Amino acid sequence: MKRKVVVTGMGVISPIGTSVEEFCASLKSGKSGIGKITAFDTTEFDVTIAGEIKDFDPSRWMDKKEARKMCRFTQFAAAAAADALADAKLLGEPDADGRRKVTSVPEKTGVVLGNGIGGFEVVGESFKKLFDAGPKRMLPLTVPMMISNEAAGNVSMLYGTKGPAFTQVTACASGTDALGQALDLIRAGRCDVVVAGGTEACVIPFAIGGFQMLKALSTKRGDTPEQASRPFDADRDGFVLGEGAGVLVLESEEHAKKRGARIIAEFAGYGASADAHHITAPDPSGSGGCAAIKQAIADADMKPEDVQYYNAHGTSTEINDPTETKMIKLAFGDYAKKLKVSSTKSMTGHCIAAAGALEAIACILAIRDGFFPPTINLDNPDPECDLDYVPNKAQYGTINAAISMSLGFGGHNGAVAFKKYVG
Repeated sequence: MKRKVVVTGMGVISPIGTSVEEFCASLKSGKSGIGKITAFDTTEFDVTIAGEIKDFDPSRWMDKKEARKMCRFTQFAAAAAADALADAKLLGEPDADGRRKVTSVPEKTGVVLGNGIGGFEVVGESFKKLFDAGPKRMLPLTVPMMISNEAAGNVSMLYGTKGPAFTQVTACASGTDALGQALDLIRAGRCDVVVAGGTEACVIPFAIGGFQMLKALSTKRGDTPEQASRPFDADRDGFVLGEGAGVLVLESEEHAKKRGARIIAEFAGYGASADAHHITAPDPSGSGGCAAIKQAIADADMKPEDVQYYNAHGTSTEINDPTETKMIKLAFGDYAKKLKVSSTKSMTGHCIAAAGALEAIACILAIRDGFFPPTINLDNPDPECDLDYVPNKAQYGTINAAISMSLGFGGHNGAVAFKKYVG
């Protein structure tokens, strides 16, 4: 018998809300978080828009001195983790230093966070100092701030978790794969509790410039940024970069029940596969992604028709959207036409490693509140994308199970399945 794993806490830092309930309200109303980039001067860039988190003040969640030692992606993760742990009623009272530590068997509480590219703002600043003034002018904390594992490390140190602290790096599938690794840790008995999710902060010149050179980003709607991310629409012209963090507190059912925790949903299944096809493009047959979806459904002890909602990777690129449509049809068969599918990236943009975690939370909220988040800007459907993508307005109905899918550069595919919790 597999150990049942449940969700007891959630935390969100996103372009459409910096709390779970604000995020949820934005999903229901179809609010766009895409706007003009304010973090840097975009005069020389073709891309001038992104899903930024504006007015983020890390001191709301942590000490200012601690925050100054962290890159932005780590600050996002620490903030989302604090809210998730507080939501799960796992944070104790502040100590003499003002820190709130995790209570309840911290030695078996782990952290698994996905991150795609680390702290590139520090890399860029340090390279500039190196080239302009020499190595002695580089930032002293360049290395510990930039590396991807520092989000998991800092969350562990801030909140006193003493189980394993891992980082998952599978590009845009990182957040989803981090959740899957956490699921396995709890099922194996290595952890009773895992703080898991994904984080990314790459609305910076280096990342925008790099994706721009790949011709991957939307460039046609700089004057109407809220309309730029349009998954499954025939007029899409690329994805919109976003940033943020999504964190879940996952527990074994017996541990959650023993401490009287509120259980939000069951984390029922996970599947992963590799396309073995191309470094940036998915296998056009959809077979790789299909394998991950089928694994997640089987791991959750479900049949395809048990799933009511599928949160798509749905990037708004020429190649992804019809390919993912093929994946869904291969995985769900004739039932695909009855399945509600949507891409919340139409609202948040593509938050890279944070995407899978934020979209997992969207699935959990959809189950909790009985609604299907919309795919906004779906005005002119692509004939190759012929499923029910919940265009433009949220719909309402009972959801017993939902799946979230992530695809990453390198051919990484990850899928997670959540169920309405039945005790």
